[in-house]
Amino acid sequence: MSVKQFGQRLYYIPKITRWTKGIGAELPEEYKKFWREWKVQEPTAVHYIKQEGKYIRNEETEIVTPVQNIPIPLKYPLEINQGIWGGEAVIQGFRKKGNKQRRYPHFWFPSLKKSVVYSEVLDKYMSVVVTNRTINLIHEHYGFDHYLLKTPACDLRSELALKIKRQILLALIDKTLYPADPNKKEEIYNKYKEYITAYTREEIEWYGLTYKEACKKWIKQKEEVDQPQPLKIAYRSELISKLKEAKDINVTSTDSQPSSWMSKLNIFSKNSKTEQ
Repeated sequence: MSVKQFGQRLYYIPKITRWTKGIGAELPEEYKKFWREWKVQEPTAVHYIKQEGKYIRNEETEIVTPVQNIPIPLKYPLEINQGIWGGEAVIQGFRKKGNKQRRYPHFWFPSLKKSVVYSEVLDKYMSVVVTNRTINLIHEHYGFDHYLLKTPACDLRSELALKIKRQILLALIDKTLYPADPNKKEEIYNKYKEYITAYTREEIEWYGLTYKEACKKWIKQKEEVDQPQPLKIAYRSELISKLKEAKDINVTSTDSQPSSWMSKLNIFSKNSKTEQ
């Protein structure tokens, strides 16, 4: 290690992030796993064709050039969370009408439409805003539930899609689907049960939550654990247990020799009258 590298390492100050300080550092690993799948994992290329390998050869010029899969910068408006766009987003770029004219900024928006989707697990019809690619992906996966359960969070992107996926996973792992029809319940559960093998019950509980919702959930859980118990409740439970013990002792003892202090408290008992 050179002197320069040693000096850089010596004076290195780690950057403070939401995961190193504050409530974010206390969040469970189950939510951090979902966050990595949602925000860190590289999504599937939608607006460009990803080339495999390190080099590519032009068949006409026979020139070999390195492969550069540079993702197109995308804009994700807030409206994307109210629909399911299938990985599409807003593209910001430039257009040019002629060679001698100056370019000007331009935005390319996906074609949005309102459609009705059906969840077989939840047995619900939902009206959502989708794109043509979303409809094609639903058909390719042979159903809306298969599309959500097979697609990672980074490709779904939408908070609405993640919330629906969370409800489907909870219904499968808790087996709360079709409560009035046991035969249909077993049929649908056996059809989709392979998807819940990749998750634990705790991971599904934290799946699909935004950072703000996860913090609120964690704070609520801490308050429930750290909430002090009033002394009157502890004394009441202690008194009840003692009364139960005294009652058991009184039942086992003979009628001629009542030795329990419980009989003394009862003013209507025969022993209390004879003592008076």
